[in-house]
Amino acid sequence: MSKKSIPRMISADENGEIFEDPELLMLLRQGEGFVPPRPDELIPLPADSDLFLLPGRKAIGLDPQRGTVMATDSLAVAGFASPGHTLAGTAAYITDSEAPDLPLYAYGAIGYMHDQFWIAARKVDKDMRQVFSPELLQSIPGKVRNLIKKYPRNRLIQHLTHCALNSCCPAARNLALGRFEAPLPTSRNCNARCVGCISFQPAGSSFQSTQDRISFTPTVEEVAEVMLAHGSRVKKPILSFGQGCEGEPLTMADLICNAVAKVRKKIPKATININTNGSMPDHVEDLALAGVDSFRVSLNSADPDLYSRYYKPVNYNFSQVQDFILKAKKHDCFVSLNLLYFPGITDTESEIDSMTRLISDTKLDYIQMRNLNLDPEIYLHLMQNKDFGPQTGLLNYMKRLKKECPWIEYGYFNPYLGR
Repeated sequence: MSKKSIPRMISADENGEIFEDPELLMLLRQGEGFVPPRPDELIPLPADSDLFLLPGRKAIGLDPQRGTVMATDSLAVAGFASPGHTLAGTAAYITDSEAPDLPLYAYGAIGYMHDQFWIAARKVDKDMRQVFSPELLQSIPGKVRNLIKKYPRNRLIQHLTHCALNSCCPAARNLALGRFEAPLPTSRNCNARCVGCISFQPAGSSFQSTQDRISFTPTVEEVAEVMLAHGSRVKKPILSFGQGCEGEPLTMADLICNAVAKVRKKIPKATININTNGSMPDHVEDLALAGVDSFRVSLNSADPDLYSRYYKPVNYNFSQVQDFILKAKKHDCFVSLNLLYFPGITDTESEIDSMTRLISDTKLDYIQMRNLNLDPEIYLHLMQNKDFGPQTGLLNYMKRLKKECPWIEYGYFNPYLGR
């Protein structure tokens, strides 16, 4: 990429006003290093994205004359890419010694060129399920009232409609609107202590969870009622256990089995999915026989050590996750990875090798290229003392895996199977 085609660095003043720097060019962070953006991993900031000011962090840019990294006195700015986009680089900045930890979001590198913002990212899924026009947003309160009126005693409906109105949860909004994928939170407990858990943070944590975990255990009847409500009125319904507002759904496997078995014959075309950490392979057979046909297994790395550093599993290990995927495939279930991608770590040679082995050994179907929502420096500290080898960049990472495992597909959302 020529210097003329690299966006300008942006930063903010003490009043929060964002401006482009007339002398410095955009940099991004990949792992511990600061580099210019790759031309094929830079796009105009997508609609419905957000800009964040980063407190206690000074913007840095590239001096094109000297070819050196220059620090500024201005506040760093980052971008949160709209759903369907994966970051190719995180924001570049220098952190003050007393800077607060950042909240649980992903912090993409941002620049300015040709009268618009640019972000280091790529679109990996064209699905529009989390795009809401103004007209759709205006209709949600009325749709919520209709659901509550129709199911006045269903606590799960009450919980999810609250999420649609107050937490802006895309899945809960889609339930209210009667489209795409509906959420089915069931579990108050979890057997992992993920560093970036969005529904639970221990006392004394330096950042807060972004969602409230469900405060009750729904009955089989309540879950089944939500499944029928959505599955019977949507053309291509997806019903998903394992949401941001709950713990690990496998801890409620019996409840899920009973609810799915109760309604499966009434909604034969629905895709019934479980978003899970894959920690309990012994439950796969019962869930599959009940009618679950899709599993999405979340991980940050296929290296057992690096996986454990982030997930902090309780009474399970990575070998059980692998066994879970193998058993799910044995029962003809569709298996996705919910890959928490972090530029400069995930796209390194050692990580590519371990991920290739996992895909090859299990024959899993699909990778959802999600962004790791965590202060980048916290994650880098977790991953320290590991020789990762050279990095490839986002697109080359995806190409490498596809070359070794040609059946694998990429996306961002749980796909409708249409079985």
